[in-house]
Amino acid sequence: MMNENNLELDLLAETSEICAASGINPARSRGQNFLINKKVYEDILVTADLTNDNVVLEVGPGLGFLTSALARKVKKVIAVELDDKLASILRFNLAKSGIKNVSVVNENILNFDITRSIYSELKAGYDIVANLPYNISSIFLRKFLSIQDKPRSMVLMLQKEVAERICASSPEMSILAVSVQYFAKPEIIGYVPREDFWPAPVVDSAIVKIIIDNGGVQRTGEEEKAFFRLVKIGFAQKRKMLRNNLANGFHVSHDEAGEWIEKAGLNSKVRAQELRLEDWRKLLLSQ
Repeated sequence: MMNENNLELDLLAETSEICAASGINPARSRGQNFLINKKVYEDILVTADLTNDNVVLEVGPGLGFLTSALARKVKKVIAVELDDKLASILRFNLAKSGIKNVSVVNENILNFDITRSIYSELKAGYDIVANLPYNISSIFLRKFLSIQDKPRSMVLMLQKEVAERICASSPEMSILAVSVQYFAKPEIIGYVPREDFWPAPVVDSAIVKIIIDNGGVQRTGEEEKAFFRLVKIGFAQKRKMLRNNLANGFHVSHDEAGEWIEKAGLNSKVRAQELRLEDWRKLLLSQ
């Protein structure tokens, strides 16, 4: 049973009790590692910085400990849960607790269509809070950063390594880092050891806050397409110098590629991972 003061409970005991009573055997293959540290839940709530005017899209609500806490802070929660049994338990417990501002959607978040009329609350602006299965992190980010109705912010529980890649700077950039930072400002809020989950995953995690911010620049679809084509070609072979990748990808000579890079104010011997976001923009404009 979900208690109104659930953040003050022994979450491991309650989590294992609910799972045993409901016949749930957490599957690592589906990212079913339940958070059992109440302090981390509190950190997520503080980081999200939500008010009673906010609408939240929660991904991976699990047993609903965070869901019920969110519901008491915001106007509406749309909780998307892939697992049929967990979604059913969540609906039952929310109803039993008298929580009426949560809609539970039993669906794969990667198939979630925000444009459907039943999700009209999201159109006026929304924030995402998610405990993601680690194997869908990159696809999830690509989906919600590229759609027209982007969230205002995201607070995500991610694999530590993925979080650090997203927030990387030169000379440790990657396609993932450039892709996220093109649309938003990511920041690691704190690290979460594997022992704070049940069952414990094989890796540590991190809480990341992502503020959607285009820097006041209005971009067209064609501009985005050209930018990411350039980045993809630039990272085609990470160990090679950028000019080699550009020469191969754009079918120009190595000398021409080197001149292009220098025209952007960069060293012709630079590698893709050394470029900052603004360097990629300069490179695109110098093409």
